[in-house]
Amino acid sequence: MILRIDRLAIALDAPAHPSANSASAVQELLGGKFGEMSTLMNYTFQSFNFRGRSQLKPFYDLIANIAAEEYGHIELVAHTINLLLTGTTERNPDPAATPLGATVDARNHLHFIASGQTALPFDSMGSPWNGSYVFSSGNLKLDLLHNFFLECGARANKIRVYEMVDSPVARQMVGYLLVRGGTHIVAYARALEELTGVDVAKLLPIPDISNKRFPEARAFEERGLHRRMYRMSADDYREISKIWRGPHPEDGSELEVVDGPPEGGPVPEYPPEPQLTAPLGPDGVDPEMFADIKKKLFGNDKGSRKKS
Repeated sequence: MILRIDRLAIALDAPAHPSANSASAVQELLGGKFGEMSTLMNYTFQSFNFRGRSQLKPFYDLIANIAAEEYGHIELVAHTINLLLTGTTERNPDPAATPLGATVDARNHLHFIASGQTALPFDSMGSPWNGSYVFSSGNLKLDLLHNFFLECGARANKIRVYEMVDSPVARQMVGYLLVRGGTHIVAYARALEELTGVDVAKLLPIPDISNKRFPEARAFEERGLHRRMYRMSADDYREISKIWRGPHPEDGSELEVVDGPPEGGPVPEYPPEPQLTAPLGPDGVDPEMFADIKKKLFGNDKGSRKKS
């Protein structure tokens, strides 16, 4: 079970200049093949399906614990997308005024047609995330190798999205994920070393560019976030310390396990979007719309439902 806490991993500031196309690019980091939904579901199913848990508990604890952190990463990316989309259309309740007219030039129309101008589980081109992205082979060595590859691929995508968008909120979020994804890369490298004796850390970093090249990531590393593994449980997953220990392979700083989640920041609040018929509460309900829906569902007979 996952204990949900009503805050984000970091505080996000509303952008001064929202951008639908930047939001579309960031969608890749949510629902793309190497996005945060893939990391969450890969590690979640591997933890569900783990065999020999009592004999290999440090490895189980590591995969299960990282899966819990990934839930928060999905939340962080989704709110970044929402902040980038908020304010990109005209707030006007009159549909004849074409309040969504500006969106015809947006990369991803689904943000405005299929959602409340908010994030959805798809990639940057509008293709939905799907379960074929999940790899759970039943072989621990193979799963760990896959997870190392998955995190490296995710890092490459984050770097490219960073290079595409100049929004401070998007770059702040990407910088944070570069650092936290880096801890997961190191963690899976360490796990493979424990299991096989192979020095996987010699491959780092992949791609061959330091997080210090990105100002936002550098700021998080200066706070030590690259060497911390958050233990996302009140009582469990304590054996991650048998893997997450020793010097960081890139700067030699001591790795540490921190009990509990990151301090985090508040969840953003969003205004109503009347042009999307998205009211905040009953004051914004359109009675004629509900009357029309009732007629379609129940017909003209007020007392009985249509039989199927």
